[in-house]
Amino acid sequence: MGKISPVSAKYIVHSFINIEGVVDRPDIIGAVFGQTEGLLGNELELRELQRSGRIGRIEVNIETKAGKTSGSIIIPSSLDKAETAIVGASLETIQRIGPCNAKVRVQRIEDIRISKRSYVLERAKELLRTLTDSVLPDSQEMTDEVAQSVRMMEIKEYGKDRLAAGPAIDESDEVIVVEGRADVLNLLKHGFKNVIAMNGTNVPQTIIDLSRKKEITVFVDGDKGGELIIREISEVADIDFVCKAPDGKEVEEITKKEIHKALRGKVAVEQVKLDISKTKTERTQEDFRKPIQANNRFNSTQAGNRPMSSRPMSRPMSRPIQRPILTKDRHDKLKEMLENLIGTRGAYILDQSDNILGKVPTSELATTVGGLKSEVHTLVFDGSIDRELVGVAERAGVKYLVGMNSNVKPSEARLDIITSSDL
Repeated sequence: MGKISPVSAKYIVHSFINIEGVVDRPDIIGAVFGQTEGLLGNELELRELQRSGRIGRIEVNIETKAGKTSGSIIIPSSLDKAETAIVGASLETIQRIGPCNAKVRVQRIEDIRISKRSYVLERAKELLRTLTDSVLPDSQEMTDEVAQSVRMMEIKEYGKDRLAAGPAIDESDEVIVVEGRADVLNLLKHGFKNVIAMNGTNVPQTIIDLSRKKEITVFVDGDKGGELIIREISEVADIDFVCKAPDGKEVEEITKKEIHKALRGKVAVEQVKLDISKTKTERTQEDFRKPIQANNRFNSTQAGNRPMSSRPMSRPMSRPIQRPILTKDRHDKLKEMLENLIGTRGAYILDQSDNILGKVPTSELATTVGGLKSEVHTLVFDGSIDRELVGVAERAGVKYLVGMNSNVKPSEARLDIITSSDL
């Protein structure tokens, strides 16, 4: 008996059979072939159709319960719709199987292609999702990847200390000094070829020799170790500028955008040295402040005969403490400007309409403001507000000073002082 592969079937006829008696599966199959024989003509004879492979193996599934038999008849077909419907309808002509009455009812004719189409759609969605997750890079990404790998292959050893460096140290007038080989690789990957590593915290003689001939920018990590390197290299080498990675990040892990932002905000080494010396002074004063205050308290207790009011005291003219009143737009604008300056050691000079007249390093802010002929209304800078700057700003007619923090009380100045905590 011929068979038809389920793969080649286009339709499946599902029918239900109910028999008033007990019969076996071969009896039902025999009735299907026998009682439909000659009914549909030679072209639709079930035996011939099965022999030629146009219908498949007839499956019969039955169960017997309480003296009655019921089940299903399944016929796969590769005929067209009309012929398959005719074959299905012919099954309903079966009225007896053996000595028992029987009734066959076609429940449905399943279009296999619809099921396959649904499977194809679901599978296509799954494949597309997988393809999207692991999509191949476009041409630009491939170009960038190749270019970056080539740049990273350009690393070489430089000088008698055999320091890791890029290929453009000798040709470039400016050299970027970083801490280690990984930092050099990251900068090479992003197109900076004039970079050289110190290979540790000790300053090699090669770096010292380069600092005498070229403009040196020291690029360090944004942590305490970076500050120590700046302090050490500034004592033995003639460096010009200093820049730092974002706080808590290392040079070897920052992105191209972060590298450019850090280099644009580089600060003159003189300003860095001044900040370091100020930090040392503040720490020294803090260390000695508490014992001195303790002695004063002790002396005042012993010399209780002299009232404090008898001592002449000179205090600067003060005004009532009043926080500057800012509109929401101006508050947001000043806050955004101050945030953009974080880590840059730079300063914005603004007019009365908060338009930026210029941007200068913090170290040159006092000199620049004092020499400007145009009216300066507001100064926004990455640094601490001190008495010297307040004095220069007051003489220049500045109305607002906006800084990270302030060593001057608002009551001790004739202008408005705003810090990051106020914003």
